[in-house]
Formats: sequence, C-alpha cells, structure tokens
Amino acid sequence: MKIKGLIFDFGFTLFEFKDASVEKYLNCYKAGLVKSVNKLKLSNIIKNEQDGAFLIKLFNRKRAKYFKESMKSKIEHRTTEIFRETLEMLNVKDLDPKLYEELADIYHSCEEEEWYPLEKTAETLAKLKENKEIKLAVLSNHPHHKTIEKLLVKYDLRKFFHVVVTSAEFGKRKPDPEIFYYTLKKMGLEVPDCMICGDEYADIMGGYRAGLQTILCKRLYEFPYEKEIIGPEYIKINDISEIIGLIE
Repeated sequence: MKIKGLIFDFGFTLFEFKDASVEKYLNCYKAGLVKSVNKLKLSNIIKNEQDGAFLIKLFNRKRAKYFKESMKSKIEHRTTEIFRETLEMLNVKDLDPKLYEELADIYHSCEEEEWYPLEKTAETLAKLKENKEIKLAVLSNHPHHKTIEKLLVKYDLRKFFHVVVTSAEFGKRKPDPEIFYYTLKKMGLEVPDCMICGDEYADIMGGYRAGLQTILCKRLYEFPYEKEIIGPEYIKINDISEIIGLIE
C-alpha cells in the first residue's frame, strides 16, 4: 500500500491509560481540579474555602455541559477557556493568560501520570520514520493541546511526528472532517495520499467522511455507550505494529 502520510490517534492507539475506567478518569480530573484551586488560593485569587468549593462546582458543571454539547456540535471548549469563564462567574477577571494555561496544566497533570506508550509504539514509529517518504502526525480529541505535546516529549516520541494536532488547537473535534483537512494541510498532503489509524468511531467515521483510508486498532478496554461503526470499509488490526506490514 503506497501512501505519503499516516495520521495516528493518541489515546489507545499510541498510548494506553493505565487500568482504564470511567471512574479513574473522573478521579484524575477531580484531583487535578483540587490542585488547580489550591494554586488559586496560594496566589490569593481565591480567598476562602467557600469560593474554592463553589469554583469546583461551577467548573464541573460547565465542563460536563460543554462535553455533552460537543457530541452534537463537535466544538471543543478548551480547558483554559473553562477556567476563564468559571472565574469570571466569581467576578475574577482580566487575569494573565499565562495563569489560565498554568491552571490547565495543573488540572491535566494527574491524567498525564496515567498515560504511557503501548508496548510496540516506539518500535513501530521508529520503523515508519525510516521511510523518508512518509510523514507522520498525531490527531487527538483533547481540550488541552499542551498535554499531548508534553506526553510525546516525555517518552521521546515527539521526534517522529511532522505535526501534532488537537481539538483544543483547531477548535473542533473528530469526527468533524474539517479537523482532518486541517491536519492534512499542516502535513502538506492531499486526501488520497494519507491514512488515519485510530481506535474508535470518531477516528474511523471522521476519516471516512474526510475521504481517508482508515485503520481500526482494536483496544482491550471498552467504553460505555460507545458508538458502533456502521457503513465504511476499514482495515482492522490488533496491534499498532501490524501497520508496518500494511505499507511495505
């Protein structure tokens, strides 16, 4: 199979979340939010426990609302934006934009500790990189771009990718075809020259709608209420390393 580009999803395609469960995800976000509020207390921006507890309640409510809406609109609401909007509801305004970034970093820090590369990720990417004619990219639905970049750097994988795109950066989520076109433009490639490899509906249906060839990488963990992929033909693999045999 002759291609010029290969786009990878991040979670459960390149990286795995240790002992994945919805409960563990939520606990990571809960712990991260407490740390973010503590940062605001230390900075004397939040001055009492009552305001801190109220901020947590407002933030969680707003984040849940936006996530639910994004399932239909495909619009991504960045973590930095949610912090800004929540603080403004407490009449805390005009903070340094760097602080919102710092709060988002802290919020996602507990989550970052749980992601690690799948066993064959580094080996597979290194082999793919040997082919100088193929460009590699990461395309992830994530509300904080820096988190994905940091994890790739942490495990020395950023060097393999021509571009890293997130829904936080672009403003829309997969399966919206526009985020795929945006990624292709950054790669300098056209639709017929590229494939997308991911683990779920958003990757396969989004890639299909954008006109890309698609590869479904089966994962062990099943999310509740996961959408069934019906319609497009796609290649199925059980491990990322199988891609080498597909393109050589």
